[in-house]
Amino acid sequence: MIRVGFTLIGGGDWTGGRNYLQNLVSVLGRFQKDRLTPILFVGDICGTDDVGAFADIPGLELVKTPLLNVARRSSSLAQALMLGCDVDLMRLFRKHSVDLIFESAQFFGWRLGIPAIAWIPDFQHRALPQLFSRSAWWKREIGFRVQVSSGRTIMLSSDDARYECERYYPATRGRTRAVHFAVPPGPETDGTHARKIAESYGLLSPFFFMPNQFWRHKNHDLVLDALNLLRIRGRQVIVAASGRQHDPRNPEHFPAFRTRLAQMGLEDNLRLLGMVPYQHLALLMRASTAMLNPSLFEGWSTTVEEARSIGTPMLLSDLAVHREQMGSEAIYFNRYSARSLADALDRFVPLDEAQRVKREQVAAKAARQRTERFSKDFVELAEECLVRYGRS
Repeated sequence: MIRVGFTLIGGGDWTGGRNYLQNLVSVLGRFQKDRLTPILFVGDICGTDDVGAFADIPGLELVKTPLLNVARRSSSLAQALMLGCDVDLMRLFRKHSVDLIFESAQFFGWRLGIPAIAWIPDFQHRALPQLFSRSAWWKREIGFRVQVSSGRTIMLSSDDARYECERYYPATRGRTRAVHFAVPPGPETDGTHARKIAESYGLLSPFFFMPNQFWRHKNHDLVLDALNLLRIRGRQVIVAASGRQHDPRNPEHFPAFRTRLAQMGLEDNLRLLGMVPYQHLALLMRASTAMLNPSLFEGWSTTVEEARSIGTPMLLSDLAVHREQMGSEAIYFNRYSARSLADALDRFVPLDEAQRVKREQVAAKAARQRTERFSKDFVELAEECLVRYGRS
């Protein structure tokens, strides 16, 4: 039995990180309870919004400690960089018999004395440096470099990211591993119930669903341009967009987008739903004609994986990682061409209810298999890391 220590991933601005962690420890508890025990360490002032979703996960041990409060994070990192570890945290991990630490956007030091897996979800700062301030770019880059130089085992979410990792940081060759995450299928939902939920958001006509946070790299402006082209063609297409309406790196992005939306007179074509309850996401996907992701960059898209698990058709930007994730199961368009997206939206042939039901059944079975594979691959990586560190 391997005891793996986790800390919270992401903050209020990155719900994807929190959802990733919740899903990971859930599938480990479901499929690998005889091989691995997850221990989640959180600050002792964390509220229900931060840890409530983890409370009922079978097999998860939850440890609250002032050592992981936000106010202490800078001093903890300083100790990790200058002294090699945060001694108090190291003692806490040992007190709870932690065999392995899972790091994400946090560095515990090269003298921690406990093997560590560093999860790097993507290299967006390298691919799209113009979206980062100079200080933000270097903060991210230095974080990756210290993890690389400390000899961490590096976990990526895609083969595309693994290739980029070894290209940008050649020293990682031989200690990288792609572990494709997957999400289990949700409860069966009939189309009638899903349509009622969609109607509660004012979505009475066929619509495409775009559940992406309003960050610049998510490429919402391309959708505006495509909808404008369709209007010129005499086609009225509706896209419903949910997600947090704030880009922490570019706070002016969403206000400028909303102003442009109004100036173009496309408010009826692009509906802004804001944040919706998590349980409504799958229902809106089910009610939609297809899920749309026009992103300029992804590590391994959570929304794509969620749509995939319930058999929702998809229109995706032509990213290599999207093709790796979905293969021939999606329709792709040029992520820099509004005309390409407009054509894809215009030519999309919706499935009828019988086709959707059949597709859901096939997708549910495949999602269960992928989810079990995800948990197994993670445990195998943990075992490899321990062997590499000299522990059986």
